[in-house]
Amino acid sequence: MNQHKAYLLLEDGTYYEGKALGRLGTTYGEICFNTGMTGYQEVFTDPSYFGQVVIMTNAHIGNYGAMDLDKESAHAQISGLIVKNFSAKFSRLQANTSLNDFLQDNNIVGISDLDTRALVSHVRSKGAMNCIISSDLDTVEKLKKELAKAPNMDGLELASKVSTQEAYTLGNENAPYKVAVLDLGIKRNMLNCLLERNFYLKVFPAKTSFAELKAFNADGYFISNGPGDPAAASYAVDTVSSILEENLPLFGICLGHQILARASGVSTYKMHHGHRGLNHPVKNLITGQCEITSQNHGFEVSRKDIETSSSVKITHENLNDGTVEGIERLDKKAFSVQYHPESSPGPHDSRYLFEKFELLMQSNKN
Repeated sequence: MNQHKAYLLLEDGTYYEGKALGRLGTTYGEICFNTGMTGYQEVFTDPSYFGQVVIMTNAHIGNYGAMDLDKESAHAQISGLIVKNFSAKFSRLQANTSLNDFLQDNNIVGISDLDTRALVSHVRSKGAMNCIISSDLDTVEKLKKELAKAPNMDGLELASKVSTQEAYTLGNENAPYKVAVLDLGIKRNMLNCLLERNFYLKVFPAKTSFAELKAFNADGYFISNGPGDPAAASYAVDTVSSILEENLPLFGICLGHQILARASGVSTYKMHHGHRGLNHPVKNLITGQCEITSQNHGFEVSRKDIETSSSVKITHENLNDGTVEGIERLDKKAFSVQYHPESSPGPHDSRYLFEKFELLMQSNKN
C-alpha cells in the first residue's frame, strides 16, 4: 500500500482528506453507498455500477482478498471506491491476489481512512450527487474545476457501453428452451442461473434490433440489469415493445424491469439516493411472503402510473420505503423485478423467479 494522500470533494462542497488506495490518479462519478457486509468484489465488477463512485459501509474492506470466481464481469466497473479501513493483507486461501492489487490492475482510484458513517449519513440526507477522488489534485479549487466535467446520471445512457459487442451462445443447443438475452450490462451469475435451468442462451448486444432477436426463434426473452437512466435507453424500450406484441414469455431484472415498465406506459424517475445492498426486505404481494434481496439501482418505476394502468399490476414492494419492486403484465406473458434474484453476492430468497420464467415458457409451449 502506498501512503499518498487522497482527497474527496462532493458536488455540494463537502470535503474529506484520506489515504490513496488502488491506482494513483483522479476519478469522478455519482456517489452512492452499498450496505452489504460482504461481496465487495461482486459489487466492484457489477456493470450496473458503471459511472459510480461507491462507498462501502462495512468498516473493513479487502480482508479476504480477490479471486476470479467472484467477478461478475471481466473487470471492475466502478469509477471509484471509498472505504473506512482498507486491508492490503488477506486471509482467504482461495484468493488470487490482494484487493489493492486487483484495484490497481483494474485502474480503480480510491480513498480510505474516512468517516464513512458520516459520509453515508450526508448522502442519505442530501441525495445522490457527483463527486471526485484525487491523489493528484490537492486544492479544492482544482478539484472543483475537474469535477465540473462529470456528466449527470439523470438522462445518461450507459447500457450500450457495458454490453457485449457481439452476440454469443451458452449452453446445450438441444436444451428444451431457447432464451434470447438482451445484455444491458448483465452479471455472470444471472447467466449461471439461467444455465442451471438447462436453457440454451444467445446473448445479444444492447442495441440489437427485434428482428435479429426474433431470428433466434426463442421460447422466451430475458432483459438484463444495467447502468444509466432507463429513459435514455429508448432503443431497448422499442425492442421490448416489439417483444410484447409477439406475446412470448419475458423476464426483466433491474434495468430490464424499468424497460418493461416504460414499454408498458409506466414512467421512471431518479431516486433520492437509491437502493444498494444485500439486506433489502421485499414483500411478494401474491404469496404474502417476505424476501431479503440484493439490490443496486438509482432509478424507480412510478407507482402512480401503475395504479392507473389497466394492463400492469404490482407484484412486489419494498418494505423499507414502499417503492415498487416487481410488476406483471395482465395481458401479456411478461413480468419483472427491480432487485437481483441471481443472489450474487446476496441471499438466495428470490431464485424461484427463474423457475417462474421456465414455467411460463413451458405453459406457452404447451
